[in-house]
Amino acid sequence: MKLKVKKIATAAALLMSTVVLASCGFGHSSSKNYSTTGSGNGNYQGVIQNGRYKTSKARGINVAQNDNPYNQKSFESGLTQVSKRVFSPKSYIFQEGQYLNTNTLQSWLGRKSKKNPNGLNPVRGKKSDPNPEYIQQIEEQDYMTDSGRSMKLKGIVIGVGINSEYNYQKKTDGPSFTKDISKDEMRQQGEIAAQKILTRLRHTKGVGDVPIVIALYKQAPDDSLVGGSYFAYSKNNGNKISSWTNLHYKTVVLPKASATNSRTSADSQDNDNFSNFKSQIQSFFPNLSGVTAQAQYNNGQLAGMHITVTTQFYSQTEITSFTQYIARAAKRYLPSGIPIDIRIQADSEMQAIVYRDSGSNTFHTHILDSY
Repeated sequence: MKLKVKKIATAAALLMSTVVLASCGFGHSSSKNYSTTGSGNGNYQGVIQNGRYKTSKARGINVAQNDNPYNQKSFESGLTQVSKRVFSPKSYIFQEGQYLNTNTLQSWLGRKSKKNPNGLNPVRGKKSDPNPEYIQQIEEQDYMTDSGRSMKLKGIVIGVGINSEYNYQKKTDGPSFTKDISKDEMRQQGEIAAQKILTRLRHTKGVGDVPIVIALYKQAPDDSLVGGSYFAYSKNNGNKISSWTNLHYKTVVLPKASATNSRTSADSQDNDNFSNFKSQIQSFFPNLSGVTAQAQYNNGQLAGMHITVTTQFYSQTEITSFTQYIARAAKRYLPSGIPIDIRIQADSEMQAIVYRDSGSNTFHTHILDSY
């Protein structure tokens, strides 16, 4: 089985540093060997050890058969949102996973066999009709408190990404086939894997009896223009999975195609608002390559938007004027009260960003200029 490590895009890192880190303080000392990044806007403090950010022992390991780039980002960011339901950023410090290393996750994400008895995915079976690889990716997040001299583990959150479809070939270099995985089958396989993961973690040195949260994530198909979403989580203080709490997240692409039938009145209003915003900025600068949005809903309510505006012009004065105009149009046409970021980019680089924090009515702009 092939495995790969996801790379974090430079533009995403730049965006995070622009929007988030501006509100954070650095170097708040918690012990001789540890410090934290500081917190802001409801985000967690991160752990710095010996002057360096403490990275995960198994960053981005996943089964390579899924090619949707949006899944990895939404898998990670969505897991942090689940974590906030249990471990408040006001009381806990975030640390990248330290108990599951690369070799462990590679073994768990493999198919079960004599050589790999810990594989969470079933044996392949018939080549012409193989069993799906259900478990696509696993991520660990650790939550700590400052005990004065050192950080103390207080909880672990595990994300389990489950495929909604399985792509395979009956013959090497032959045509690809797809098996759809039903919601019931996907949930069943996720719950089976969750129990095995919980049992194994309890036997991992250093974990002890801290609460372990396991969250189940539905992978979006390869051709989806958005990532998947978390649909359930369970907080566990013992060795057996307790009851599951259902989550109701949904991510859609705006504007929706006119033929789309599955619209609620809220969906339609949000789509109309975005379409008006798109028409307005296209009339101001008609030579745009595209204006699209990813909109996330939680329990049927719009919770946030990521908008991408792709331009065909490069003049710095045009970019400046256009960015200022977008901020005005966004305030007029887009829904209030939710976090929104608007990325203005050419094919090869990001040019500017317009953003608004949750609960605010003010849009801020930043133009990526050059000296």
